[in-house]
Amino acid sequence: MSNLSLFLKKNKKQRPNVRYAATQSLCDEKGKPLEWEIKPISSAEHDRIREECGIGTEGSSFWGQYREKFLTACIVYPDLYDQELQDSYGVMSAEELLRAMVDDPKEFDALYSFAYGAGDTDGIEKRIEEAKN
Repeated sequence: MSNLSLFLKKNKKQRPNVRYAATQSLCDEKGKPLEWEIKPISSAEHDRIREECGIGTEGSSFWGQYREKFLTACIVYPDLYDQELQDSYGVMSAEELLRAMVDDPKEFDALYSFAYGAGDTDGIEKRIEEAKN
């Protein structure tokens, strides 16, 4: 049998935050798309969001709401709760701001896919290279 002490929380590796250019429409002064910081969320947080949105219940139609809430939980930067940023887009919530900032459906889908796999640091470089091509 193995040493149970290896399972203690102090030995658990932390999943790092990752960076991702969520949209081509927000760029720096040189025209390079701005990178967003995304954190992997816990399975407990993920379950809370799913339950809040009714995902998994028969006839649920809350898939869009789930993705918005999931992404706002994952996005560290830019701060989607920043009042000045929300005011600049004329919105009242983090979810509305996210939709206003990433208004291209393909980019939104790609952001969700990337954030959903944010904890997979082994394959992240491969996915970034694939996205560039």
